[in-house]
Amino acid sequence: MKTTTTTTPTPTTTNNNNTKLILFHHSFPTKQTPIGLYLLAFLSLSALAFLLTLHSSLTNPTTHPTTPPTPQTQPPHLARETSDALLYYHATSNRTDRMPSPDARAIARAISSCAPCPVLVFGLGHETPLWRALNPGGRTVFVDQNEYYVSHFEDRHPHLEAYGVHYATRESEAEELVRAAKAEARGACRPVQDLLFSECGLAINDMPNELYEVGWEVIVVDGPRGGDSSAPGRMAAIFTAGVLARSKKGGSEGTHVFVHDFDGEVERVCAEEFLCKENLVGSTGRLAHYIVRRAGDQGEGVGFCSGETKGDLQ
Repeated sequence: MKTTTTTTPTPTTTNNNNTKLILFHHSFPTKQTPIGLYLLAFLSLSALAFLLTLHSSLTNPTTHPTTPPTPQTQPPHLARETSDALLYYHATSNRTDRMPSPDARAIARAISSCAPCPVLVFGLGHETPLWRALNPGGRTVFVDQNEYYVSHFEDRHPHLEAYGVHYATRESEAEELVRAAKAEARGACRPVQDLLFSECGLAINDMPNELYEVGWEVIVVDGPRGGDSSAPGRMAAIFTAGVLARSKKGGSEGTHVFVHDFDGEVERVCAEEFLCKENLVGSTGRLAHYIVRRAGDQGEGVGFCSGETKGDLQ
């Protein structure tokens, strides 16, 4: 900036002869710091501080304090009183198609003992909401031959997991199908296999693919429809249940397999053939309860049962 020098004349009077002497005193200006220089320095320091902060945040990101983990809680389990209440209302229902109370209680005990756990049910019916309610937090899956029935149940129970499957069998062909499966017990109808690629005539292989990978703890065979020659019968469901139990890779070693309407000839013979008498742990007359253990790799080359099957279709 431009600096100007000023001089101030100071008159001084000397002598008495009226002669005037004028002296000039030089005045030095006061040094001043420009305001703009302060502003520039302030802005420079602010920018430097900002850049340092930005660099620090990029190289050392700030970690926000995390909420301490909450203690693990026990999985949901249905209270005994609630389970008893559900079974009571089931038993006092006036529906003619309901399962007898002793049968329902036997299945309920198995589900409650492992809940929450994977449960697979062949067939939709009056007990469908009951099986699902007894397994809170678990996965309960239903498969049925009737696509319309599946849609009907899903409309009434929005959170129900149900799938339609196709049965190519007929109850009139049961004897032939069982005989062929016995002949192929070390081949296409072996007890340990991937059912998705099975060529056995009794294998159900059109369920959703992921269901074959689940380690089912309870399997209930209460479908499809049987009792007449044109019905699909339960041969395929019983065979598939036996293979799923022996082929499972996770979960407990044994799988509870229930066959309802066990007093029927087809159901009894197929259960004895593919679930085996040595695995039978209980029966109410109309309901058979098996515990089938997984076979692992050693089961690839053996049959279903340790001894000869005594049941035959007449």
